[in-house]
Amino acid sequence: MYRRSFLGILPGALGMAAAQTSRPEEWQLNRPKVPGTLSLRARRRVEEPPGSGKFRVSEAVLRWEVAQTGIVICDMWDTHTCLTAAQRIGVMAPRMNQVVSAARNLGVMIFHCPSDTMKYYEGRPERLRMQGAPMVTPPMPIRATPQNRDLPGGCSDPINRPYIGPGPATTVAGGHNEPWEREHPAIDIIGYDGITENGQEIYNYCKREGITNLAIMGVHTNICILNRSFGIRMMTRVGFNMIVARDLTDAGYDARKPPYVSQTRGTELVVEHIESNFCPSVLSEDLTRVIPGTDDPVSR
Repeated sequence: MYRRSFLGILPGALGMAAAQTSRPEEWQLNRPKVPGTLSLRARRRVEEPPGSGKFRVSEAVLRWEVAQTGIVICDMWDTHTCLTAAQRIGVMAPRMNQVVSAARNLGVMIFHCPSDTMKYYEGRPERLRMQGAPMVTPPMPIRATPQNRDLPGGCSDPINRPYIGPGPATTVAGGHNEPWEREHPAIDIIGYDGITENGQEIYNYCKREGITNLAIMGVHTNICILNRSFGIRMMTRVGFNMIVARDLTDAGYDARKPPYVSQTRGTELVVEHIESNFCPSVLSEDLTRVIPGTDDPVSR
């Protein structure tokens, strides 16, 4: 090769090598911010008159930009200490995956939050993505909140025998063994998704990415959905707009206990409590489509 031709290609080759070495790691890649507006039929309950104990159901339409929206999947484990809860989760998971997949394709950020299982996901890009977001100080400490014991609760079929399941029982904070090991396998974790069990990590990531709206789904409505550090109570306190997908949630409840209603009605009562005190609920189908035309290319 002539010296001149070799020198001619050298800068280009060096530039390509530099570009390759400076390429961000997979975990550093965040989802593209694309156009599109969700139209959410949000249901609330308003006490009228105040103090009467009588509530009026109202519905309003929320307009959320997909670039500013995330979905939090709460504690959809691969199994559970309550066998009937595990069965209901197994039925819910495929439908949840359909909704989450459609929302992801629209540009919504997906946060997978299977508490007590972070060791299973150690080193995955979706986990590193959440750990790598720079710390942002919230208006108050982000932590789990106390459970409301007045809500329906319990389990109709608890595990009172040695665990038999698709993996070893894991020991979590408090020293007791829990059977879950990971998120339910029917729910895909791909692309620009994040994995965390920590509300502060969600706060950090959302502040960096301009996410102000969170939809939460999963289990259990009366416990983790409300009280986790990434749950409704804490996230509304630190400034997020929140909604709960009322058809993709389930309460931990035993119909042999007060208020002596069916499992379905027990979940509905908790959703009504959330609508009255914390945030609206929506049907999950509203998260699967945008207003026609709002996702068209932006003229520049």
